[in-house]
Amino acid sequence: QLGALPMSSSGNKKPVFNEAALADQLRSVGLRPTQQRMALADLLFGRGNRHITAEALYSDALATGVNVSLATVYNALHTFTAKGLLREITIDSTRSYFDTNIDEHHHFYFEKSGRLEDIDRAHVKLTRLPEAPDGLSVSRIDVVIRVDG
Repeated sequence: QLGALPMSSSGNKKPVFNEAALADQLRSVGLRPTQQRMALADLLFGRGNRHITAEALYSDALATGVNVSLATVYNALHTFTAKGLLREITIDSTRSYFDTNIDEHHHFYFEKSGRLEDIDRAHVKLTRLPEAPDGLSVSRIDVVIRVDG
């Protein structure tokens, strides 16, 4: 997990967060650890695996006193995704989630609540895929199973 350390001995629910490790991780993928990136990365990666929209991260940032614009949040999320720190899960043309779990896995999408839940890739069996178009290769397969709930 990016920069996270074990829970504090005082029993706080918020993990103890190692800023130096987080800064090193950002640098290791070619990102400058700016104050805004560090603050957003803390919100993203300091709380365990989660699925979050840009709007929800923006709300979290404002609630914790991080001074950022929604555009900055979108830029950071897309930059973190491009650098392999997040996965973007597109539900439809109006809704994307950013997943801190970058291991290969799939998702249940709960249509009523808008919640995503991880499915281990071993629980989904794909037996036949079409060949990729000429000159291209499959980079990733994302399965989203929609459930009413």
